[in-house]
Amino acid sequence: MPITDLLRRNAIEHPNDVALVELNPSLPRKSLTTWKEYELMQPAAAGPYRKEITWAVFHEKSNRIANMLMARGIGKGDKVAILLMNCLDWLPIYFGILKTGALAVPLNFRYASDEIEYCLDLAEANVLIFGPEFIGRVEEIAEKISRGRLLYFVGPYCPTFAEDFISQTDNYSSHSPKVELTDDDYAAIYFSSGTTGFPKAILHTHGGLMHAAIAEQKHHGQTADDTFLCIPPLYHTGAKMHWFGSLVSCSKAVLLLGTKPDMVLRAVSEEHCTIVWLLVPWAQDILDALDSGKLSLSDYQTDQWRLMHIGAQPVPPSMIRHWQEYFPGQLYDTNYGLSESLGPGCVHLGVENIHKVGAIGVAGYGWECQILDPEHKPVAQGEVGELAVRGPAVMVCYYNNPEATEEVLGKDGFLYTGDMAKQDEDGFYYLVDRKKDVIISGGENLYPVQIEDFIHAFEPVKDVAVIGLPDKRLGEIAAAIIEIKEGYTCTEEEVNEFCLGLPRYKRPRKIIFADVPRNPTGKIEKPLLREIYGAAGLVARENEVEA
Repeated sequence: MPITDLLRRNAIEHPNDVALVELNPSLPRKSLTTWKEYELMQPAAAGPYRKEITWAVFHEKSNRIANMLMARGIGKGDKVAILLMNCLDWLPIYFGILKTGALAVPLNFRYASDEIEYCLDLAEANVLIFGPEFIGRVEEIAEKISRGRLLYFVGPYCPTFAEDFISQTDNYSSHSPKVELTDDDYAAIYFSSGTTGFPKAILHTHGGLMHAAIAEQKHHGQTADDTFLCIPPLYHTGAKMHWFGSLVSCSKAVLLLGTKPDMVLRAVSEEHCTIVWLLVPWAQDILDALDSGKLSLSDYQTDQWRLMHIGAQPVPPSMIRHWQEYFPGQLYDTNYGLSESLGPGCVHLGVENIHKVGAIGVAGYGWECQILDPEHKPVAQGEVGELAVRGPAVMVCYYNNPEATEEVLGKDGFLYTGDMAKQDEDGFYYLVDRKKDVIISGGENLYPVQIEDFIHAFEPVKDVAVIGLPDKRLGEIAAAIIEIKEGYTCTEEEVNEFCLGLPRYKRPRKIIFADVPRNPTGKIEKPLLREIYGAAGLVARENEVEA
């Protein structure tokens, strides 16, 4: 059953129920119907910008998009790239693409022009649909990428090198196109994070999308009464697959365009959100705002907020314990996944297992897990090895990259994640670190996540990243880049004293006070940190300070 059938079902059974809300606290409130109105709206209008669509409108919009694309020759096997910020049109466009039988190809909104061009060529995209934030980047490469490729613009004042998307789709039928889809048909190409160079294209099927949707609903028990607050970017599998739980349960979702603590809590309060997926930095910002007294929970309606869950990166247990002090009756969950497994859910903690906070969980619905040694043989319980997962949503391959595919997909169907993990006596998996991030210092393996979790418990610390720096004697040493909470002070001596609670070999040998960069999905950008603070970068920065 293709996932597009769920949208059709919702539109038939609950046509007038709200499906999606776009909420932008930085724009004034107005009920807008055209892009021209968006441009001309008066700043004096009260309250934040808010717009919504029902399941019937969602379904009809996606049908018009599908029929327009098909009229331009797009069909099974073609690829349509999406380069948009989160907005009310994002998901109808995605589903419109799927309804043609073509593959949806979401692009990271942080891509530079050369990365956009690279990904379009790698995925062999026939169409690029982009928004106003990307005009400059697309214009730089428009002459090259428009050869044999359609360029569509979603927004006001269409640039001359593209065609207006919204006005064209309005002229096409709102009836479902007659395209037969099966679970084995290719549905989407997602891209890896690209933290080790240009990203790889990850091919998935309709069956994989459907399993991700069912697993999400099984894990978090969404019903028609829930409202999901979606903040992360929809191009990423994490946000999309969590929203799929709303699709399965026919429940409302709110796309919040903003991450500030007051924005999040106000959206929860005013939209009566029951489920919120946060990234670690956003959760920490909320805690900091409550701790400092800048925000008070008494100003918001949060009683209905039943579940907060976090994914995309290791979660400090100390932060969750602190969160429960403010939200003692709230359920907590975490999910582990990667784009190659269609996002979160292949490992799942479960709301009933909060006593195991710190673990990423057990095998998710329909999944199997193993911890393997370098020869891909299972290790003894409690030993560290590479986490491997197998299930219905494992990627087909890295598109047009058989060598990379062979490195991570075993003949037994297991996907080798590149993450180092261990399993406790109760069967729960704990993420230790990325294989490539392990620090080998004096012959000892240091796992940065373990050190980061420890330092996170130090009161002045807002965020921390541990990386390896070259050392003549030990090969590498652990360096901690520490971001301090607003209103706090901290010295290197205080950090070192706190770290006396770690075994000597795990203590950071260098402390650096600086911001910790994270990508849009919340992962620490460690390659960037190694570039900045590696041997050459660190010397350059120290010279700048001295000058």
